[in-house]
Amino acid sequence: MTVYYNPLADNGKGLENAEKIKELTSEKVEFKDIRGVDFKEMLKTEGKIALCGGDGTISRLVNRIDVIPDNREIFYFPAGTGNDFTRDVGKDGLILLNPYIKDLPTAVIKGKSYKVLNGIGYGLDGYCCEIGDKLRAKSDKPVNYPAIAIKGVLYDFKPRNAVAVVDGKKYEFQKVWLAPTMNGRYYGGGMCITPNQNRLNPERKVTLAVWFGAGKFKTLTRFSSIFKGEHVKYTEMFQMIEGHDIEVKFDRPTPLQVDGETITDVESYTMKSAVLEKV
Repeated sequence: MTVYYNPLADNGKGLENAEKIKELTSEKVEFKDIRGVDFKEMLKTEGKIALCGGDGTISRLVNRIDVIPDNREIFYFPAGTGNDFTRDVGKDGLILLNPYIKDLPTAVIKGKSYKVLNGIGYGLDGYCCEIGDKLRAKSDKPVNYPAIAIKGVLYDFKPRNAVAVVDGKKYEFQKVWLAPTMNGRYYGGGMCITPNQNRLNPERKVTLAVWFGAGKFKTLTRFSSIFKGEHVKYTEMFQMIEGHDIEVKFDRPTPLQVDGETITDVESYTMKSAVLEKV
């Protein structure tokens, strides 16, 4: 088995984590640094292939290879800090990736297309990623995203007004804090933002989640409920909408993250399910 690992994963513990794979297989294991690897050439590797890293490692794979041959199995061993994909699929050890990276939805942001593994964060979540990137560029210390979010709600992030169109139906929201569209249930290192979303649902629907209408203090008191998916009961400030074709527009540019990659000054995004992509 050839294990392609990200040495930067889990704050530099990538290789250390990857070596745990030896305990899961009786095969001889060869380790290769995934940085700079041509993914198309990687698929030509003889024997089993395993990726070891975080959600970003899977995201880079699916966005650099158009089609993965049906007869080419790819395994995954989680070694990131967030590991939202693994949390969502609920499996341990070596995970066969193929069922989960086939028929992914496609997002278009600033004219560029992305295959989406977990989801898009738009609003306060995108803001947190932007600030986190800036802090990480200055220091090797772990980024405290909850602290960034609290400060953002209290001082720096101002909610937006938004218009969403889901399968042709228009929705308007005031004072929007979050407006992610999700392929899975989790993002942000354990936030169960769309608890009813099933990434393998037969119709390949995705879910738009909108947190809206509340002031900063009510938002703070309810925010922790996201981690258990309990926020959905607060229907006066949260709405979840399923669909195949989703567009979200804010009334002013806002940071966005797609599977952990931060994109600044975004006015709108679209996400289409694989069902529409095949039409």
